[in-house]
Amino acid sequence: MSRGPLPQDPAVRALIQQARMAQLTRRGFITAGTASMALFLAACAGKVGGGGEGQPAASLTPGTDMSDTVKNMVWANWALYLDEDDDGNHPTLDAFIERTGISVKYDVAVDDNNTYFAKVRDQLELGQPIGADTVCLTDWMASIWIQSGFTQQFDKSAMPNAFANLTPSLQSPDFDPSRDHTLPWQSGFAGLAWNKEKIPNGLKSVDDLWDPSLKGRVGVLSEMRDTMGVIMLSQGVDISGSDWGDAEFDRAIDLFGKQVSDGQIRNIKGNSYADDLKNEDTLAAIVWSGDITAINAEVGDKFGFALPDSGGTLWSDNFLIPIGSTQKSNAQKLIDYYYEPEVAAEVAAWVNYITPVVGAREAMEQLDPSQVDNQLIFPNEETLAQAHIFRTLTNEEQQKYSAQFEAVGLGA
Repeated sequence: MSRGPLPQDPAVRALIQQARMAQLTRRGFITAGTASMALFLAACAGKVGGGGEGQPAASLTPGTDMSDTVKNMVWANWALYLDEDDDGNHPTLDAFIERTGISVKYDVAVDDNNTYFAKVRDQLELGQPIGADTVCLTDWMASIWIQSGFTQQFDKSAMPNAFANLTPSLQSPDFDPSRDHTLPWQSGFAGLAWNKEKIPNGLKSVDDLWDPSLKGRVGVLSEMRDTMGVIMLSQGVDISGSDWGDAEFDRAIDLFGKQVSDGQIRNIKGNSYADDLKNEDTLAAIVWSGDITAINAEVGDKFGFALPDSGGTLWSDNFLIPIGSTQKSNAQKLIDYYYEPEVAAEVAAWVNYITPVVGAREAMEQLDPSQVDNQLIFPNEETLAQAHIFRTLTNEEQQKYSAQFEAVGLGA
């Protein structure tokens, strides 16, 4: 049974003035991003993508830390993912800069894990700076970076807030069991969004996306695990379990391919899907949860969001420090700052994603009590029961499934 739309904050405090990175064409995006990943995994067969060990496979020398003398760093992140005021400033980040004297450029450079990796892969393989001193990437991509030797190891003694306040359920992921290389930024859901004016009855199931009335007006995410995870869940697959493989994935990719070839699905995108919803190129989509609150803050309460009755995906994006960064200590100070409960609560109230910080809920009671029961930020057991983590793929599965997803995407 569908639970209906999750609660959303009707009074998000800022009007978004979000500058977006220039987008590649749909065909160029799929080819440049996913194909690059497939080639990389093929070259590194047996080294990355299997998960579970969290140990670097490569031996690269970290960049020389110049934090004491050069207090100037870059943070690369996704769109709609940090508190922002009416003038486009980031209040929590500005407070960090004022407190520490460290200059931080906030770079909205990540539209999709694959395309970002394609941009910086060559520098990473040489151990060179990539133009960012910390970047937030999803679990599976963070795993690849760790096992490829593309990340620096944290000095945990310099990050007391982070390791004291990290929520217990996120402390020992299989790709980084001791959290030596990554710390969560935010977690969230992939679910369904719809234009409430055009679809007044909302969406309850994935099958609702395939209604003939929506032909050519449906969008899905370019993150394979989210789009395919949501579809597989609708077909009764436990995506968190180990008892599924090629047959189950093939059944889902066949359905996905049919919806693309029939013209039901219009777009397959990363964060830029928000533009398609706003300009009504798409009326319904598989989306990331918190983005819909941010979009509604910009255009009015126009869009609904719900986890489908068969469930949605649950994911985390993680801070990491690239191997070539010369700002390790400054980056660690920034990461540690965002593990102060009051700061975490302020960010969560704006982005509407799940905060990983213990104490943030209590801080939210003081900051904005109306948000304490917001299921997008502080989900209860009932909500979490509807969310599923896509299991770790082997390197061989990653290559195969990504290639299949790419092949379908080229037809969009």
